[in-house]
Amino acid sequence: MQTNFTHHQSAHCENGVASNLLKFHGININEPMVFGIGSGLFYFYLPILKVNHAPAISYRPMPGSIFNKAAKRLGIKVKRVKFSNNLQAQKALEENLNNNIPTGLQVGVYNLTYFPDEYRFHFNAHNLVVYGKENNTFLISDPVMETVTTLTDKELEKVRFAKGALAPKGQMYYPIHIPTDLNWENAIKKGIKNTCNDMLAPVPIVGINAMKWVAKDIRKWPAKKGVKVANHYLAQMVRMQEEIGTGGGGFRFIYAAFLQEAAVILKNEKLKEFSTEMTIIGDMWRDFAVNAARVYKNRSNQTDVYNALADELLVIAAKEETFFKNLKKAI
Repeated sequence: MQTNFTHHQSAHCENGVASNLLKFHGININEPMVFGIGSGLFYFYLPILKVNHAPAISYRPMPGSIFNKAAKRLGIKVKRVKFSNNLQAQKALEENLNNNIPTGLQVGVYNLTYFPDEYRFHFNAHNLVVYGKENNTFLISDPVMETVTTLTDKELEKVRFAKGALAPKGQMYYPIHIPTDLNWENAIKKGIKNTCNDMLAPVPIVGINAMKWVAKDIRKWPAKKGVKVANHYLAQMVRMQEEIGTGGGGFRFIYAAFLQEAAVILKNEKLKEFSTEMTIIGDMWRDFAVNAARVYKNRSNQTDVYNALADELLVIAAKEETFFKNLKKAI
C-alpha cells in the first residue's frame, strides 16, 4: 500500500510535515508560510529543567503547536491520536495508509536508523510522514532528509514509543477537513501578532526576557559550575540552536522568507524591510553560535570569553526587542 505522496525537503521537521501533508491535499503552502502563520518563532529558558544534563532552552513552541496554529488560522481541522498500545498504533496507521491518507508522526530521534550517528540522541519531538508500506517496511518521508527512506515495523514502533521527556506515545496526525476558501490575509496577521506577543511577553522564561536571563547566567556558569560544565551548557545551547530544528539563525531566515511572502499577500511593503532586518538578525545568531562553539572547543583567543558571549546575546536581544515592537505596530 502506498499513497500518491510527494516528498519535499525542508529545514525544520514540523514545518515540512505540515507543508507536505497540506500539499497532498491540494494546498500550495511552503515551509516559511507554515512557520509564520503557525507562530513558530519562539524562545524559552527554564534552568531548573534539565535536557541532556543542561538547562532547558528551546527556540520553538511545544511539538504540534506550529501545525495546530497554522491549521486553525486557515480553518483546517487536524486529527491527532495517541496510543497506549503498540499494536493499536500500528493498526491505525495501516488503516490510514489503506485509505490513501499519508500520516504525520511524532517520534524519538535516538533510534532513527537512517540518521547519522552524530544526530541520534534523546530528543522526542521529531516529525515525519509515513506514506506507505511494502511487506514489513514503512515508507518514510522525513522532511529534513533529501530523499525518502524506510523503517521496518520494529524500527518504527521503537521511535513511536520512545521513552523520556516529550514521549510521543505513538502520536499520529493528519488533516480531516480542508475549507474551500482559505483566508490567507487574516491567518498571516494572526500569526505575526502571536509571534510578537510571545517574543515580547512580560515573563522571565519566554521571549526577549528569556534571552536576557540566559546572558546573565552565561556570566555565572564558569565560577558557579566550573569551566567543564559551563562549556557543556554552551555546547547544548548551540546544539538546540543550530542542529535541532534550526532554532537560531535558521529560524530567523525562515521567518524572513515568510515576511517577504506576507508583504505581497498583505500588500504591505514595510514587511519587506522587516524581512531584510530579520535576515541580519539571523546572521547575528549564526555568529553567536560560532563564537560559543570556539569557547567550548577551547579555540577562542578572547580572554573574557563568557562575558563576551553574554554581551553578544544581549545585543541580539535588544535588536529583536526593537524588531518585534516595530513589527507589531506595522500589522
